[in-house]
Amino acid sequence: MRSRNVKSLPSSTVARGIRRAELPPLHLLYTFEAAARALSFTVAAGELFLTQSAVSRQIQQVEEALGAPLFERRHRALVLTEAGQVMQRAVVDCLARLRDATASVRATQPGRQIAITTTPGFASLWLIPRLARFTASHPQVDVRISATLEVLDLQRSAIDVSVRLTTLDKGLGRPLFEEQVLPVCAPQLLQDRSKPLQQPADLAHHTLLAIDTPRGQSLTMDWEPWFKVMGLPEIRMKNTLRFSQYSDVVAAAVAGQGVAIGRLPLLDALLRDGRLVAPFSGAASHFGYFVTVAPRAAANADAQDFVRWLAAEGEAARALQPPGKPDVLA
Repeated sequence: MRSRNVKSLPSSTVARGIRRAELPPLHLLYTFEAAARALSFTVAAGELFLTQSAVSRQIQQVEEALGAPLFERRHRALVLTEAGQVMQRAVVDCLARLRDATASVRATQPGRQIAITTTPGFASLWLIPRLARFTASHPQVDVRISATLEVLDLQRSAIDVSVRLTTLDKGLGRPLFEEQVLPVCAPQLLQDRSKPLQQPADLAHHTLLAIDTPRGQSLTMDWEPWFKVMGLPEIRMKNTLRFSQYSDVVAAAVAGQGVAIGRLPLLDALLRDGRLVAPFSGAASHFGYFVTVAPRAAANADAQDFVRWLAAEGEAARALQPPGKPDVLA
């Protein structure tokens, strides 16, 4: 059913099409509309970033194609002829219809977008600080980040790329980088002579910063990989501050409120610029970040670019993070 606002073309016109010879030069009609609206070649020239003589020549071309004058040139004034008035009404109507149709079509086209899901800690500490490098090369792409601990169904949630932390032996998708862990704190804690941090046993005199754990699990669950590799028993620290998000644990460490377990390379930048320091060596946690690409992303060239960008950033992070002992501790 046709819309009441749209006039249908005569069936004879649809059957044979509209011949070029039946129309004036279409690329010049925009110039005619501007001159007819302003009744001034000079004003139209300024609007179209042309010279006055160029506008005058283009109007002459339209008049020659029509075989009729469109303007009456008077002293310091222009007046539309009867033919000019007919053409002005037709051109304004056609351009308005094209404008409205263009806006309607553009509104129905999906924009360029990438949807990513990852953990809140990875998003805030590693991805977002680097994301400007990707968006600078893809300025027309909208990036949607779902930062959650919940593992989302990529298809049902319309997600293109997932980045998740899991054990190395159970990782699915493309490995981004392995994780290393080590205690970290603000520089002022390391400089406090009343509570030194010269050996792991000294941790007992400091506040533990940790992620809140389910009932029945150890408060130092996120510290256990480091204790195990260092051959240490679980150390009971003076008191504990627990948080629901790892990014809050890190913020508390930067504020000098205690000692946290640092996850590298998430905290590389904080260690390099001195907002955090590492009193002891690092250890491999046997966890790593893996990138999963949803089947729907195969048709999304921007998502494929994002995955390649992630791989390059991960490689750069690995280059700055030698295995065993991070370069920030050297």
